[in-house]
Amino acid sequence: MPKNKGKGGKNRRRGKNENEYEKRELVFKEDLQEYAQVTKMLGSGHLEAMCFDNVKRLCHIRGKLRKKIWINQGDFILVGLREYQDSRADVILKYTPDEARNLKAYGEFPESVRINDTVTFVEDGFDDGIEFDHEMSSEPDVVSSNTTLDP
Repeated sequence: MPKNKGKGGKNRRRGKNENEYEKRELVFKEDLQEYAQVTKMLGSGHLEAMCFDNVKRLCHIRGKLRKKIWINQGDFILVGLREYQDSRADVILKYTPDEARNLKAYGEFPESVRINDTVTFVEDGFDDGIEFDHEMSSEPDVVSSNTTLDP
């Protein structure tokens, strides 16, 4: 058997999360960049995002972020726009919910954007019209004991 000379294998590297509790400087958008919110995860490092310039784009998660930072539906991201393809973009950065709140406070995000830890893409008031026909009673239904089975 070969002698292990390193400091561990892939499981050791997988357990590390060095920048979990670090505060980082807030990154603002530059030229050919746009803020977006993830609407759908497509798999294979791709996602669909609604950019804040009201264009829905197919985005590619670059390799630096791919297995280190997990991006979910509803997350706020910074995307790099492509000069030659307007319908596609590349994910540059994922914002934490606190960073997204700060960006909204600075006026970088539109006022209509809702920032929550869990985001569902359902219109407000979607389930307001639901009514039930009967009330539930606390007493169990009583089955009549007068019925007999004839063989």
